[in-house]
Amino acid sequence: MRIGELAAYSGVTAKTIRFWEVKGLLPDPARTRSGYRDYDSDTLERLDFIRHAQTAGFTLAEIRQVLQISDNGHPPCGHITDLIHQHLTEVDQRISELEETRLLLNRLADRAADQDPADCDGYCAILQPPPATRAAAIEP
Repeated sequence: MRIGELAAYSGVTAKTIRFWEVKGLLPDPARTRSGYRDYDSDTLERLDFIRHAQTAGFTLAEIRQVLQISDNGHPPCGHITDLIHQHLTEVDQRISELEETRLLLNRLADRAADQDPADCDGYCAILQPPPATRAAAIEP
């Protein structure tokens, strides 16, 4: 099938398919006599895998590694399991950081509600540390 058909069946644009070929995620397709790309039905399954892996947060480099393992005749599940645990750890860390940011923003929102704009001079007082915190940082 030609690239337009593959794009229509897979839901991936022709431009993305070409990009993934360049990045080594898809093997070079056969060519018709007139030079058009000619994909087999296995490419649909591969595109589906790539899209699902991206949805799970895998990078193109990680997906390429998994595909290479599989293309070499080895089961990639162990490698995928390691990547999943690595991504879970990273997501948990980001969630923790976001929770800390939420707490800070809530404190700043409370401060902003109490702030009289007429009292604001220099840098915004809402974002400056409270005077007690500043004094403690200055004293040895």
